[in-house]
Amino acid sequence: MSADQPSDDAPETPDQHRPEGRPNDREGPGETDRKQDRQDSERDDKENERALAAGQFKAYTRAPFAEEQDEDAPTDLASASRTRRATRTLFEAGRDLTHDQRSFFDNGHFGDVFLGTDAPLRGSSLRSGPVPAEELRALRRAHVVPDGYVRLRNALRARRLLVLGAAPGTGRTSTALSLLAEVTADAPEAAGGEAAAGSPVRRVDPDGGVRQLAAKLGDDDFPGRAGYLLELSLARPGALLPDGLDLDELATALARSEAFAVLVVTVGSAAGPLIAGRYGMLCPPAPTQELLTTRLRERLEERLEGHATADVEELLARAQELAQSAEVVDAVGLKDLRPAEAELLASLLAGRLLGELSQPDLLAGCRTLAADQAQEWFAGVDRALVVPAGKGAEDGARTPQRPGTAALFHPVAFRIALAFLGGASHSAVSSAAHLLTWELSVQCDPDHTPARPLFCDDPQADVALSRAELTDGEVEVAGAGVAARLIWYRGGALPSAVLAELWDRHFPVRAPVVRWLRLLADDQRPQVWVRAAVAAGELCVRDFDHGFAELVRPLAEGSAHRRLFAATMLDQVAGHASHRKAVRKLVEDWSRSGTWSLRSTAAAALGFGNCADSAGDALDALARIGVRDDGAQSLGAPAAAFNVVRLLALPDSGQAVTVLGRMGDWIRHKRERYQTLGLVTTIWLASTRVDRLLIDEPEPSLGERGDWPLALALAAGRPELALPIADLMWTALNAVRSQDVAMDALESMLRTAVRKDGTEWTRPGLAVLLPALAAEEADRRRLDWLLRRMMNDPDDPFPDTLARSLWWLAVGQRDRSGQEERSHG
Repeated sequence: MSADQPSDDAPETPDQHRPEGRPNDREGPGETDRKQDRQDSERDDKENERALAAGQFKAYTRAPFAEEQDEDAPTDLASASRTRRATRTLFEAGRDLTHDQRSFFDNGHFGDVFLGTDAPLRGSSLRSGPVPAEELRALRRAHVVPDGYVRLRNALRARRLLVLGAAPGTGRTSTALSLLAEVTADAPEAAGGEAAAGSPVRRVDPDGGVRQLAAKLGDDDFPGRAGYLLELSLARPGALLPDGLDLDELATALARSEAFAVLVVTVGSAAGPLIAGRYGMLCPPAPTQELLTTRLRERLEERLEGHATADVEELLARAQELAQSAEVVDAVGLKDLRPAEAELLASLLAGRLLGELSQPDLLAGCRTLAADQAQEWFAGVDRALVVPAGKGAEDGARTPQRPGTAALFHPVAFRIALAFLGGASHSAVSSAAHLLTWELSVQCDPDHTPARPLFCDDPQADVALSRAELTDGEVEVAGAGVAARLIWYRGGALPSAVLAELWDRHFPVRAPVVRWLRLLADDQRPQVWVRAAVAAGELCVRDFDHGFAELVRPLAEGSAHRRLFAATMLDQVAGHASHRKAVRKLVEDWSRSGTWSLRSTAAAALGFGNCADSAGDALDALARIGVRDDGAQSLGAPAAAFNVVRLLALPDSGQAVTVLGRMGDWIRHKRERYQTLGLVTTIWLASTRVDRLLIDEPEPSLGERGDWPLALALAAGRPELALPIADLMWTALNAVRSQDVAMDALESMLRTAVRKDGTEWTRPGLAVLLPALAAEEADRRRLDWLLRRMMNDPDDPFPDTLARSLWWLAVGQRDRSGQEERSHG
């Protein structure tokens, strides 16, 4: 192999061939010295100009989306790409926030079927006084017991008092009534009391509190040998948290009266001491499939009264098959059903099988389940704050206080944070929820600084109250995967339903949420900012005027990281046909803007591939950004070049040819700025890995080559692109301004041939690209020189056998055979 390297110096002059030390006959010794000095000075000036041009060109290849030339990239683009792909699946068709469906649902008619959201056991007859015996019998027939029901019943019989903790809507009240009905069924009848005449189970107004119930047990209104149900709302104005002494006093009174009591509380930090005490137990939800089957059987038997049992069983089997169909499962969007939801779904399925509902009506009704849950979560959350603190106390011993804003808003903030960041680590979602809790509290009560205890969080309660689930997974930190606990909603419909409920029905909450999103836009973790940007884009779809004014435009005028956040939002909005035209017009205008920050945002948005009518229009806009002469070309050229390269990886088979052709046109352009843009884009093509392009799905031919340089991945997957890629790289390697940077890029590509463990990496791509890149003798000498430099690198010497393998890979078998013959001769 030759050790010479081609030179790009100026053409040689006759004097340069003159033997050293031999003067021109017409020149004296002094003139010769002066001429030599001038030549040395000119050579030094040319070398300095070359070094300056190379240094300026190297600035064009700095990290994408960096703020200044000496700033590192603000984010891990490989991790951001993977996070974006995972997040967008939450908002695909069927979960689209602009889907033709209502974002809230109280009740309605579907065909001849009237559907409401309240379960039958939530009627007014159950709120106070004795529970009718008929309803208890109906409950015993229809109630589906949860896992651990026997343990709950044994605990109630042993202690006579049970504090039952669960999330609202999980069937906790039905379970409590069923427990009380069972434990009082065998008790001797109370003499002369109401319990003897009617139902032995009574519901007690929770406003009276535990102390009053203990004091009144045995009175005519509170007979012995009965079961008492109290549903305590610890967030209500005037609510007092019973302590251990209160519960012991009530248990003693119950034993004296031979009665039983169940206190139903909502899991959370306030109820934590109660559930953790001697009387507390958690109430698990009923199994979804068994619950739905029971409700289906009830509905079908009601509709087919008088029909043969075989007919009911046949319809039941068909209903279960319909419930498991992909259409219905997707429309429901919930992994687990609560009792009221199971009843509603059973009514819908029965109506469909009996011809009372059409398929669209069935799917529309199914979509209301998640919307109903979101509406229930947010309805009147801060109503307790309108009651002045210290009012409503009837117990002289302790004065009830209005709940603090932070404690009140944290469960709501957690649900909102989970809707935005579902799939992130539990710690990231919890941290974001606390930030949002602060913003909500300040917005609602600006005169007071929000205060939240540091050691009262209950992660299990957050999960239960939000219908979430924790899974083992990984998050990326500094490019490496680390184990983490990830958190998701238990149902793909819930994130969209929460965002729709939040944005459409609660306008005052927009201001604190906007402030919160601006904070998340500064978070450097891809698992946070990418998810937040995608969800924020979906909010903009619901009200683009407000989203643009409050989020997109302010973020687009901010830091590089905020501009990337805004570009991600715009691409998400452009994914909706209803808003695509407006976004494309906006990006087109920003590409012509006199403000660099807006042009930078437009460039990043164009790189996603949705924000222009065609690839040609996107390339035109990126060229305007890259060659604009306003002192910011050192920023515009790399921004435009990187996003041109992103277009090469999109799954449009003809787009790569268009982009490579345009890059060649730029390099051959008569204006130097276009030449620079073409050369810079070529360097990005050679040096950028596929998984760092921040795109949803790369072209199928790239396959599993995520950690390959894009040039090699394209050459291996689409060999017909190898020649135009080689032509572009050949030009970059021979141009004075880009030669050094291009040589470094080629060296980096060669070093990816095999992995550190010796397994093959990008060698198939090099096998296609190197022969096209080393077609001429001068090109081969350059490759020879580069391989020798790599082998002699004192810091990272390249293996000799691998260097020879790549050399023969480039020059081909024919030249190898000739070389071997010459060696033997």
